Amino acid sequence: VTEKCDVYSFGVVALETLMGRHPGELISSLSKPTTQNMLLKDLLGSRLPLCHSQNDAQDIMLVVTVALACLCSKPKFRSLMEQVV
Repeated sequence: VTEKCDVYSFGVVALETLMGRHPGELISSLSKPTTQNMLLKDLLGSRLPLCHSQNDAQDIMLVVTVALACLCSKPKFRSLMEQVV
């Protein structure tokens, strides 16, 4: 197990937390153009309340962006764990 595997796992757990389910289908479809047009509300689990402020939305977008960067299919392009957390 390498640090890059840990980074990937972190991305999976972060998305699973936001989505309320395992992001397996999303991960397998990341390279498809339709995934790029996915709306944040479609990604978030119903357990999460709607964002009440611009700051909430920005924080969630930051987590999604970091999580997706962690899931890069090529390990050498994944961030270091120090950059992720």
